Amino acid sequence: MSLAGKTMLMSGGSRGIGLAIALRAAADGANVAIIAKTDTPHPKLEGTIHTAAEAIRQAGGQALPIHGDVRNDEDIARAVELTLAEFGGIDIVVNNASVIDLSGSLDLAEKKYDLMQDVNVRGTFMLSRAAIPALKKSENPHILSLSPPLNISPKWLGAHTGYTMAKYGMTMATMGIAAEFAESGIAANSLWPLTTVATAAVQFSLGGDQMMRVSRTPEICADAAYAMLTKDSRSYSGQTLVAEDVLRAEGVTDFSGYAAVPGTPDDQLFLDIFLD
Repeated sequence: MSLAGKTMLMSGGSRGIGLAIALRAAADGANVAIIAKTDTPHPKLEGTIHTAAEAIRQAGGQALPIHGDVRNDEDIARAVELTLAEFGGIDIVVNNASVIDLSGSLDLAEKKYDLMQDVNVRGTFMLSRAAIPALKKSENPHILSLSPPLNISPKWLGAHTGYTMAKYGMTMATMGIAAEFAESGIAANSLWPLTTVATAAVQFSLGGDQMMRVSRTPEICADAAYAMLTKDSRSYSGQTLVAEDVLRAEGVTDFSGYAAVPGTPDDQLFLDIFLD
């Protein structure tokens, strides 16, 4: 199955994993609409919705950059309306927008807690919900959230409770939608990497340049997402998946090409959080 002519609506996507997923879809000739806040260059972060749109076009797809915030219901509704007006339908929703803060409970600012809940959990639920009427009309509708398996180990529940709740909330919203709309044939799954991925979140929130060097590239998530989004939606839903496992099921045995620093052995890569 190909994503040629399919329409993807993604939150975030100006950079990192989201952009890598968008580019992989664009290589098939997909249409990609991106709703994100980065309309002008950020002093620390690479990319805007406009640079992402240009990269998508160069990769072979059609692009629609939408300046908006998933915390704003009007922006979500407008993103769906603009996507439908531009491309005539929606086949895929990717919940990529996310905020990270690994502070302990006593140190986590109230505003940051609210921000993580609003973007990660509420944004995932509301964007998915807004697109469901259009997804019901798709031949192979998929929702994909970049969030981890639900691991109730005290190690992760207690490590950074505020952030853990926000990421698990994304997964729970996705699994709930999978169950609720199974009869409509809408697949909803979550995806998480086995190792850290060389993105701005890792660089600025987890461990700087040293962590980036022992990570994999965003393309590992893009290739796994592509494999998931080209599956039959009625038989491939309600799963919390790890990127490497998805690719192994596709026959991939050599992951060396995904190392951020070529030649880094797998056993020297840093395992991502939430996975034992």
